[in-house]
Amino acid sequence: MNRQRQHWDEVYTAKSPTEVSWYQPHLELSLAFIERVAPSRSAAVVDIGGGTSTLADDLILRGYTDISVLDISQLAIQEKKRGLGLPAEQIKWLVGDVCEFEIAASRYDVWHDRAVFHFLTLPGQRASYVTKAAVSVKKKGHLIVSTFGPEGPMRCSGLETARYDTAALEAEFGSSFRLADSQMEWHTTPSAKEQQFLYCLFQRV
Repeated sequence: MNRQRQHWDEVYTAKSPTEVSWYQPHLELSLAFIERVAPSRSAAVVDIGGGTSTLADDLILRGYTDISVLDISQLAIQEKKRGLGLPAEQIKWLVGDVCEFEIAASRYDVWHDRAVFHFLTLPGQRASYVTKAAVSVKKKGHLIVSTFGPEGPMRCSGLETARYDTAALEAEFGSSFRLADSQMEWHTTPSAKEQQFLYCLFQRV
């Protein structure tokens, strides 16, 4: 088994969806960005590392009809599908490592990632991720990436993380994406700790 997959399966086995550090009842900032750049409810949205996140639930409630969720952990997706019940049938569930998974070309209007990219501490991983995003996002489509900010933690869920300011994250996505907006957010974890997140909104050029 892929060691990364094994690690995240263990995380989701040890903790419930509301106990993981990144849990939020609603990803309000992500939803605001998505509705801003993709007001049409037929827009194709993929949530990278969506696992047990509440984003797909809220997108369904807001009328979006083309939602995909990609996560490395089969256990996370199974847990989410059980929790959603019948509405889970409206979502396309994808299991795999984003750096390796073959996602269809020019498939998505919006690529959303909250808290995956900052776990990619090797340059090769990040380069692969950016290539996958550039291939999968339609021209003029959008990429929403949220990572730990400059004051965020250096470790999370037992793994080292990378921290970014806007300029550093913009540099990672190179010539394929143009920065459109950025915003900092302080997230309170279920254990009442504060974590700084940076959100960047990019457009595919």
